[in-house]
Amino acid sequence: MLTLSPAVRIYLATGATDLRRSIDGLSALVHERFTLDPLSGHLFLFRNQRDDRLKILAWDRSGFWILYKRLEQGTFAWPADAPPDPVEMRSTDLALLLSGVDVAQTRRRRWYERVT
Repeated sequence: MLTLSPAVRIYLATGATDLRRSIDGLSALVHERFTLDPLSGHLFLFRNQRDDRLKILAWDRSGFWILYKRLEQGTFAWPADAPPDPVEMRSTDLALLLSGVDVAQTRRRRWYERVT
């Protein structure tokens, strides 16, 4: 599983992405579609049309990483296309998403969180 610093932000592309794209293609999407810097150290998630595969693009100060997950059964519970790109999520929500939990169907208890 991933261990992430609280400073790392996680962004999801809401629609389907052609996962034949590799590092250069995905980093171009981050720059053009999200208007964010792919070299920021944040994570960028993309899914395919069938919702059974995802790629995570990450920069670690020496190069890019691509993490790829393919489900043998079922689909990922991905946010709808309605919100504007990108959707930001917490690292705990990423862990839930990767383990098959639909984050939209869960209820977060009232908790103090500083808004920046």
